[in-house]
Amino acid sequence: MSGQKSYTRGQQGERIAAEHLQRQGYKIVETNVRVTGGEIDLIADDQGTLVFVEVRARRGGAYGDAAESIGKQKQRRVYRAAEAYLQARCIPPARPSRIDVVTIQLDPTGKAMRVELIKNAVELE
Repeated sequence: MSGQKSYTRGQQGERIAAEHLQRQGYKIVETNVRVTGGEIDLIADDQGTLVFVEVRARRGGAYGDAAESIGKQKQRRVYRAAEAYLQARCIPPARPSRIDVVTIQLDPTGKAMRVELIKNAVELE
């Protein structure tokens, strides 16, 4: 798959995820935030908790489903990016925060067949 198709799928996935989170009561704070060591797809507020959201969209099942694509290495990257964001923005340690994952299974035409929110998918220590 070309990088452009993957990028477009990523943007589409982030849009679908943001809409899903908003229906769940989240408020989207920022999107596509670049920090030292990585990027955070979405940052949201869930009733006072700062939520870092990793979005994983997959089309077809040739490489497994979207949830299977969050390996230990990716979890470490998301964790480090969240920590860098908290430090760069001088957010007090008392502010509750967590990392959620939104997985999206797309049909061959790119339509979302299944959207799943996994809260506390990666533990912030």
